[in-house]
Amino acid sequence: MTSDQAVAPAPRPAATPATRARYRRILRFAGWNLAVTWWYELFLPRIGLASVAARTRSKRMRRFAQRFHGLAVDLGGLMIKVGQFMSSRLDVLPPEITSELEGLQDEVPAVPFPQIRALAEAELGVPLETAFASIDEVPVAAASLGQAHRAVLTAETAEHSGLSAVVLKVQRPGIDAIVDVDLAALRRVGRWLTHVRLVSDRVDAPALVEEFATTSLQEIDYLHEGANSERFAEEFAGDPRVAVPAVAWERTTRRVLTLEDVTAIKITDAESLRAAGIDPAEVAPVFAEVMFDQLFTNGFFHADPHPGNIFVTPDPDAAGERPWHLTFVDFGMMGEVPPGTRKGLRKLLIAAASRDGKGLVDAIQDVGVLLPTADTAQLERAMTHLFGRFGGMGFAELREVDPREFREFAVEFGDVVRSLPFQLPENFLLIIRAMSLTSGVCSALDPAFNLWDSVEPYAQQLIRDERGNVVQDVAQQALEIAGIAWRLPKRLDSLVTRVEEGDVAVSTPRLEQRVGRVERAVRRLAAAVVFGGVVIAGAIVHTTDAVLGTVLLVASLIPLAFTVFTGRRGN
Repeated sequence: MTSDQAVAPAPRPAATPATRARYRRILRFAGWNLAVTWWYELFLPRIGLASVAARTRSKRMRRFAQRFHGLAVDLGGLMIKVGQFMSSRLDVLPPEITSELEGLQDEVPAVPFPQIRALAEAELGVPLETAFASIDEVPVAAASLGQAHRAVLTAETAEHSGLSAVVLKVQRPGIDAIVDVDLAALRRVGRWLTHVRLVSDRVDAPALVEEFATTSLQEIDYLHEGANSERFAEEFAGDPRVAVPAVAWERTTRRVLTLEDVTAIKITDAESLRAAGIDPAEVAPVFAEVMFDQLFTNGFFHADPHPGNIFVTPDPDAAGERPWHLTFVDFGMMGEVPPGTRKGLRKLLIAAASRDGKGLVDAIQDVGVLLPTADTAQLERAMTHLFGRFGGMGFAELREVDPREFREFAVEFGDVVRSLPFQLPENFLLIIRAMSLTSGVCSALDPAFNLWDSVEPYAQQLIRDERGNVVQDVAQQALEIAGIAWRLPKRLDSLVTRVEEGDVAVSTPRLEQRVGRVERAVRRLAAAVVFGGVVIAGAIVHTTDAVLGTVLLVASLIPLAFTVFTGRRGN
C-alpha cells in the first residue's frame, strides 16, 4: 500500500440525519482534543510555560480517556474497537489512558430478536423455522458488530454437515452504514494528524487508519471469518492443545455465520476450572506457548484473544497428562506476520530471553519499528538497565517493587522513546494487541505467573533452530568457496595457455611463477575460510549435539593442515 493510497479517503456513506450527526460528533471530539493537546504540548512550552503542561498532563490524559470511554459506549460500532486498540498501546500511550480503556468491552444492549430474525431470514432465504430445528431468542452474547444465539440444526442439515448444536452469529442491522461513517471520520482525523508534527514524526496515522479499516471490514464479513476459522484449524491440525469450531457453510453468508457450539469454561473462570479439576496455573503457560507458536512460527495469529474468545474444554478421554484443551472462537480479527517481520520478532524474543539490551534494540530495528536514522545509544542503555533491574521478575515480584522506582524509570524511558523516530510496520497493531491480551489472560489465570518461564524455553528452542540455520549457511558458504578454489587452477591454466598462444598481449618471463604464487595463496585462503567455518559450526553444534560437534571440530583439522603445509611448501 502506497502512502497516496493510505491517505486517499473512501467514498462517503449515504448521508442521513443519524449518520451526519454521528460523523460530526466523532470529528468534534477529535478536533477539540487535538486543539487541547496543541495548546498544552506545543504552544505553552514555546512561551516558557512547559511546567504548566507537565503539571496538568496526567489529569488531562485521564479526563480524555474517560470522555472517550463514554463516547465509545454511547456510539458503539468501531469506536469500541478504537478504544480497545488504544488500551493495548502500552508502548506509546501513557498509563492514564491505557488503564482507563483496558476494561472497555462491547457494552451495548442486545438487538430485539424480531430484527435479528428479519436480517437472518433475508440472508438465508428461508424462515428460521426451516433453517433450524430450534433457536434461543435470548442472545448468548451481544457485541457492537453483531450478536450470537444458540440454535439446533434440522435433522437434514445436521446429517449433511455433521453438526447439531450450533451458535448463530448475526450482524447488527445497519452495521455496514455505521462502519462506513466511523471509517470516514477516522480517515479525516488521520489526515489531520499528518499536520501535527508531534505525531507525524513518529507514526503514519493514515496508514494506521487504513490497517484498522482493513481489519474492521474483514471482521464484518462472516465468509472471511469462516475461512479464517478453517485456516486456523489447519495450522493446528493434530495438535492436542487446540480445538476450533467447525463451520456449517449451508447456513452461512456474509452477514450470518453458523458455527459448531463449543461453549465450555471461560479461560479466566478460575472457580469453574478448579471445579472441573483443572489448575488455572497449568493453563497459563500452555496458552502463552500456543500464542507464541502463532506469532513466531506460523505467522497467522488470533488478534483478539480476550477471555471471551478462548474456552478451556475438559477432555477426560485425552491421552497424556493434560485432560483438557484450548478452544478458540471468533476469527474475525486475524493477523499475519510477514516472513521478514517474523524473523525480526524471533530475534527480539531471543534477545529478551537473553537479557540482551543491545540485541533487543537491533531486533527492533530489524522488525522495522525504528527508522534507520534513529540514534539508539540511549535506548540501548535504557534496555540494559531495564533487564538488569527487572529482568526475570514475575508479576507478583514486580508488585513488590517500590512504585517510585517504576515512576523514575518510566520517566527516563518514556523520554527516550518519545525522542526516537519510529513507525509501525504492517499488522503491528494487531501483534501488540495479541501480546498485550496474552499477558493479561496469563496474569488473570495465575497472579504469580512469570512470563519469562514461558519465554525462555521457547526462545531456547528458537536459538537451537537458528543454530541449525547457521550451520547450514556455513556449510553452504564452505562448499561455494571450495568450488571456487577447485575451479581457480583450471582458470589460471587457461589464462597461461592463452598468454603462451598469444591471445593475451602480456610479455614477462616471470608470469608462470607469479601465477603459481597466486594459485597457492588463493588455495590457502580458501582452506583457511573453510577451516574457520567448520570450527565455528562445530563449536555451535557441540552445545546441543556433542557427537556431531566433535566430528566437525576434528574435520576442521584437514583444511588447517592444508593451509599450514601449503604455506611451508610454497616458501
